[in-house]
Amino acid sequence: MIYLDHAATTPLPEAVADTMYDVLRHQFGNPSAQYPLGREAKELVEEARRTIAGALGCQPSALHFTSCGTESDNWAIRAAAWQGRHTGRHIITTAVEHSAVLEPCRQLEQEGYEITYLKPDRTGHISAEQVAEALREDTVLVSVMLVNNETGCLFPVADIARLLKERGSRALLHCDAVQGFLKVPCDPAGWGVDLMSLSAHKIGGPKGIGALYVRPDLRNLRPLLAGGGQEEGLRSGTEATAQIAGFAKAVALRQEGLEEKLAHMARIKAYCRERLLSIPGVVPVGGGEAPHILAVSLVGYPSANVINDLGSQGICLSAGSACHRGKASRGYAALGLDKRTAAGVLRLSFGPETTEGDIDALYEALLRHKNTRFSML
Repeated sequence: MIYLDHAATTPLPEAVADTMYDVLRHQFGNPSAQYPLGREAKELVEEARRTIAGALGCQPSALHFTSCGTESDNWAIRAAAWQGRHTGRHIITTAVEHSAVLEPCRQLEQEGYEITYLKPDRTGHISAEQVAEALREDTVLVSVMLVNNETGCLFPVADIARLLKERGSRALLHCDAVQGFLKVPCDPAGWGVDLMSLSAHKIGGPKGIGALYVRPDLRNLRPLLAGGGQEEGLRSGTEATAQIAGFAKAVALRQEGLEEKLAHMARIKAYCRERLLSIPGVVPVGGGEAPHILAVSLVGYPSANVINDLGSQGICLSAGSACHRGKASRGYAALGLDKRTAAGVLRLSFGPETTEGDIDALYEALLRHKNTRFSML
């Protein structure tokens, strides 16, 4: 199998699986229990928190575990809206955020909030100037992702944080860094970000575990889930100790030789781009800088047909976010692509283990598809 969909999820290294199995078998205590087995589980959670916080460059106490990136996004958006309830009911986000951001924003819209959806330029980028133009006295939240999950475009989160500070805005800044963590520079504390969402399964960790960074001096953050008061009273629910341990192990493994891994992914991306664009009719989509995501279009050839054909040959790729489940991508639609280009969009995403041989096989399969199938009218 050739796996080229790392932006959807990543393979689980054997060392991560072994770590999780060991916790499930031998460190299964409830971290809230007071006997030794519980205290051992509690220390495991805190050690994992220190590992992940170290990679993020923040205090361990600023990191709170959740069930996934979606929960982290929803919590951040709902909490920010509550935090600013006396300031106003205006939110700024982008038209190309993940559904985990766009859907809670739409819910708030139904509850009377006004949402400004910033549109990217033709290359897929958002500017801090767009945020400046949209910012108002009653803005309570700006939510902008770090790396777009479909184009690989980096968004200027640090510049936006600086802008909000210079303007003296009371708006909180949330960043969905699910695609950016350990792929591009990511420094919520140094940048001045208030809330940042993470997910383990994008970096070789298990599904079912994420985290939310909360700026240390951000007080009285409203929990999304009420209950037993775990995670310093901010995220109730018995801690998923095996997933948390797997998250930390994945972070530690990804950090080993990280610069070399990122350089490798960037080389693979460049090689893939060069090879695919040599096929007549293949064009680039967007101008993403992230080292692990490349979007192209085989113009006029429906992407669903390409994905099914190549998938039957053991080559896994996608037409965009896995959360769209075959539906048209809002992210690519926002780029203003013509119908034939939009129909043929393919997203390739790479990991440290992706090889040039994988790309060569992709090239041959895509060229064969083009030469043996009919394009749309």
